[in-house]
Amino acid sequence: MEFTLKANLRSRIAARLGRIYLSRIQKNGISASAISRLPEPLLAPMRRDGLDPVARLTEHQAEQPVSKVPLPFGMDAWVVTGYDEVKAVLGATGGFSNDFTNLAGNAGVVEDHNPGGLGFSDPPVHTHLRRILTPEFTMRRLRRLTPRIEAIVEERLDAMEAAEGPVDLVEAFALPIPSLTICELLGVPYEDRHDFQQLAMERFDLFGGATAPFGAISASLSYFRDVVKKQRENPGDGLLGMIVKEHGDTVDDEELAGLADGILTGGFETTASMVALGSLLLLQDPQTAARLRDDESAAAPFVEEALRYLTVVQVAFPRFAREDIEIAGVLIPKGDLVLCSLSGGNRDAKYTPDGGGFDPHRKASGHLAFGYGIHRCIGAELARMELRAAYPALVKRFPGMRLAVDPEELAFRKLSIVYGVESLPVHLR
Repeated sequence: MEFTLKANLRSRIAARLGRIYLSRIQKNGISASAISRLPEPLLAPMRRDGLDPVARLTEHQAEQPVSKVPLPFGMDAWVVTGYDEVKAVLGATGGFSNDFTNLAGNAGVVEDHNPGGLGFSDPPVHTHLRRILTPEFTMRRLRRLTPRIEAIVEERLDAMEAAEGPVDLVEAFALPIPSLTICELLGVPYEDRHDFQQLAMERFDLFGGATAPFGAISASLSYFRDVVKKQRENPGDGLLGMIVKEHGDTVDDEELAGLADGILTGGFETTASMVALGSLLLLQDPQTAARLRDDESAAAPFVEEALRYLTVVQVAFPRFAREDIEIAGVLIPKGDLVLCSLSGGNRDAKYTPDGGGFDPHRKASGHLAFGYGIHRCIGAELARMELRAAYPALVKRFPGMRLAVDPEELAFRKLSIVYGVESLPVHLR
């Protein structure tokens, strides 16, 4: 990927600002070493063994799909790993709260860390914000992006074809596609893409400490406040400009910045990880790659099964019990934190009796890759559009593509809310 001097300078400044935010926040939070000492049942949903959940998670799921985990900072947590049990929690809007104030005061988290947006809000605030966003994420509205998404994919393939030697699919393909798509959707200046790429990736890596992601969120919100201010003055044709034009009197700047940050969170890093890991699946399965090349109808089922099998968003937003509530015969006391393992649920034997391995012929309906209930990812259809465009185009352009390193050399994230591979070097021919 080619960078101008200005873009490189902006990227370095953004990375430096991100590190400053993280170091300031971490002084009052939990260190990375403390994170690693948390109870393993709490960490297991955020670990993988290659592309599979760690054995401890599957063992725990079979023994206790709803299990209590005492935490060292005075709070009890529950880890939910079963498919039906996860759906029961995520679907019980009245029984569980997503509101950020439940986290404030625990483990160094303070109210100023509140990212706003949909993920950390309850009705009626959540209902109000989602009502504003939903019209922009209907298939009718999203179809306007189809030509641009296809053009972005082709532009990236052209750049890869012109490169010499091995190419990193993460850097050259997986990151730019959702990054540029989100630029197009939000109406964010193209030249700012490196800044918010950095901010988006930092928030999901827990090795910076328990509260480190909130530092990246703070930096992202600061960036989007400036974007919102400009959109207020001169609304563009992107999503932010459309919201200002149609709902300007019902949404304030802080809410709009939070919505933009949430769209970045849900639409960039998660899709980038899916593009990269789905490409790895195709490298490992030449028959499926050939099917995608030869049969246009194969793309949609491949995408759904890849979403289920990979489940890059490993855990849902934390929930807190509003009252004593029973899930699968287990009583969860009022105020306790509940962490739902989406990857565990999607591999549960009750949902996939064959063991949950990758099966390109599977009809993967009802998977939890986008969550469930009122907090289900609002950008699910946009992600599907990007994936259905990216995978077939990649294998058609480079039918002889192969890994440039031994599979054992690939570096995956060790402890992360969003799973991914750090780099994916390939020979294109």
